[in-house]
Amino acid sequence: MLLTVDLERLDVRPGDAVLDAGCGEGRHCFGCLERGAQVVGLDLDLESLRLPSRRLRSRADEMGTLGGMVQGNTFHLPYRDGSFDRVICSEVMEHVHDYVGAARELARVTKPGGKLAITIPTATSEHLYLRLGDEYFESPGGHIRIFRPQELAQGLAQAGLATVGVGFAHGFHTPYWVLRSVMHLPDADQSRLVRLYRKFLIHITGSPVMDAVEKRLLNFLCPKSLILYAEKPEAPALAAA
Repeated sequence: MLLTVDLERLDVRPGDAVLDAGCGEGRHCFGCLERGAQVVGLDLDLESLRLPSRRLRSRADEMGTLGGMVQGNTFHLPYRDGSFDRVICSEVMEHVHDYVGAARELARVTKPGGKLAITIPTATSEHLYLRLGDEYFESPGGHIRIFRPQELAQGLAQAGLATVGVGFAHGFHTPYWVLRSVMHLPDADQSRLVRLYRKFLIHITGSPVMDAVEKRLLNFLCPKSLILYAEKPEAPALAAA
């Protein structure tokens, strides 16, 4: 399973309540579910949720835990304060104007002492795609900003979250998007080279050897994604009467 967030580093444990905000087709939802967590995936795109939502519920039933997906907005999460032990928000912040507002909402639903993982594309890879053509940013649903890690960390701090670690992922995917950009992004799927590289990416998924090559080499040379791991401070202890 191709995950951006390191669930071991996020410390997802059996019984944890996990929110994946902007879950898409639910890669991280299924990953957390396999670790015994109770999982909710949320996304604006209802159509993208239909099939994985059924699969997630079915797998959760098999495992004797809870799993579901709902349509919703990251800026107005339909959950009470402090509902989740772990929160994931992967490749969302580069699409929204008020990323600090989104971070505040994620912080609100995280329990005191809870952990979050927020991922964005690396600035290096984004600038590379931009030099190769404007389509990557001008396509519908495209990115509206190129983040520097400090900007996201500062936004998380404004939301009351402390950044405690950083990671990188998807070194094999940077060449893929370079290739797509070179081949004129709107028509890239018609390119034989693009199709062959996509098959290569699918083929190496789950390969221990290629996973090691990516983690030990490519994620340092040309990562596509940056992950900030953050924590919500524990609630201050009440002063003794």
